[in-house]
Amino acid sequence: MESFEIGVILPGIAVQHRDGLTLAEAARHAERAGLDGVWHGDHLAVGGPVLDAPIALATAAAATTRVRIGTSVFIPAIRPLAWAAKQVATLRYVSGERLVLGVGSGGGPAQWAAAGVPYGERGRRTDIALELLPRLLAGEPVILPEAVDPDARQPVRLAPAVEMPPVWVGNASDAAIRRAARLGDGWFPSLIPPQEVARGRVRLAELAAGHGRPAPVIAVGGAAHVGGGPAAQAEIAAGISGGYGRPLEEVAGIPLTGEPKQVAERLAEYRAAGAGHAVIGVSGGDWRAQVDLLAEVRDLLRR
Repeated sequence: MESFEIGVILPGIAVQHRDGLTLAEAARHAERAGLDGVWHGDHLAVGGPVLDAPIALATAAAATTRVRIGTSVFIPAIRPLAWAAKQVATLRYVSGERLVLGVGSGGGPAQWAAAGVPYGERGRRTDIALELLPRLLAGEPVILPEAVDPDARQPVRLAPAVEMPPVWVGNASDAAIRRAARLGDGWFPSLIPPQEVARGRVRLAELAAGHGRPAPVIAVGGAAHVGGGPAAQAEIAAGISGGYGRPLEEVAGIPLTGEPKQVAERLAEYRAAGAGHAVIGVSGGDWRAQVDLLAEVRDLLRR
């Protein structure tokens, strides 16, 4: 059976308190359960308590030895580019090169305002970041385009030098697919049906070929309550609808609920559509128990 990796979003502060576990304990539990990766989102100002992604993932990296360490997703464009590069290089170094850099340009206008970056510049700044990060991480001298005084620009050289981690470009938009085809190693859409993944796969392959590049891998982000029934599915769908401003009927079938066999069957549809990875946010139940059930789902997919 073709390989399919499953990673899990690390628990937020509220879930850590509720379930009595630290971030390091959560990362170790996911690794011991047999999952393939631990992931953390990147949010600056979302109205609630949230940890800084690079620091949280450095903690997870120090607590584990095998699993991928992933950003879901890192927003380089809200940071000065040299600082973003330094954070990525540090995570790459302390994780023993296990980092997968999921990259996005979202987060909503409030996050960009909090960072002091115009929301309308997010696409341009993201493209620049992806174009220059490999050179910055390699320790090459790079003249940054965001210098306050253009006449006083000096090359920036960062150390220690590290190899560029795999970049998975987030979002399901055509702009994201185009960015993934040109600059990414993967396409990383979240909360979309398998049919949309399949359509995106065709577009991605065509665009990548036009740039003389191989088709990037595909990873999907999902929300799950393994063992949950119709009520859990409706609750998660309502949260997706409210949180992302999408019609309820459009997202009603997105949550991954039911017994492990049913969830495995749902993820097999994504695999058939072209995905090789899933990054799952736990949306109900005890976090440790959900991780154990996701590991069972992973085993079912590999039989």
